[in-house]
Amino acid sequence: MKKSGAEVVARVALAIGGLQFLVGGVWAFFWPANFYDTVASFPPFNLHLFHDVGAFQLGLAAALFGCLFWTDVLLAGLFGGAVGTVTHAISHLVDRDLGGSPSDPYTTAALAIVLLAGLIARTSSYRRERRRSS
Repeated sequence: MKKSGAEVVARVALAIGGLQFLVGGVWAFFWPANFYDTVASFPPFNLHLFHDVGAFQLGLAAALFGCLFWTDVLLAGLFGGAVGTVTHAISHLVDRDLGGSPSDPYTTAALAIVLLAGLIARTSSYRRERRRSS
C-alpha cells in the first residue's frame, strides 16, 4: 500500500528524532564529561545528572523508533519506557556512591521490572494477534 505524503513526513520525523535522541543518549550516558564539555557546559558538572540525561534520551529514542516499526501504541510506549527505565536503573546503580537515597537503585529497578514485564506481556499478545490476523 502506498503511503501518503503526511505519513512519509511523520516517519522521517520519527527517524530523525530517534537518531538525535539515540546519539545524544549514548553520548551523555557513556561519555558524560565529553558531553558536558561539548554540549551542556552549565556548571557544575554532575556525573549522575548526565547519566540520567542519557537514560531519558535513550528512552525517547526507543519510543520514537518503536513507533516507526510498530503500529501498536502499547508496544511502542512500553518499549520506550522500559529502555529508559532500565538505563535509569543502571545509572542509579553505578552512581550509588555519589549521593541520593540508598533505595534509588532498588526503586528504579523495580519500575524497570514492571515495565519489562508489561513489554514482554504485550509483545506476546501482539504476536498472537498478528498470527491470527494473517
